Amino acid sequence: MDIVSDGNILVLHGAFDVRSTSEVRNAIYEHLEGGEDDVVIDMTGVSTIDLTALRLLAVATRHAWLTGHHLTVRNPGPAVRRMAHLARLAHAIEVERVAATA
Repeated sequence: MDIVSDGNILVLHGAFDVRSTSEVRNAIYEHLEGGEDDVVIDMTGVSTIDLTALRLLAVATRHAWLTGHHLTVRNPGPAVRRMAHLARLAHAIEVERVAATA
């Protein structure tokens, strides 16, 4: 898993699973504690995700909300969305809404 920080955006690349959750968790909480009000997790480059990673996103989303911050997931692929629905965590993770183009 590669993590690139671009301001308040964390760009993830690779497989997001139990092996990379501690690294991603540290990056998320560093941004939240560093004064970022809105943190965006760009998952365009995430190929697969497991239940542990989804739980991390759900807990981090709730923690952000409870501390007056906002955590949003950007561009989760079909595999990520499907896994979130199967795990019944889709409601606990906020996905960035993109305006439809005409």
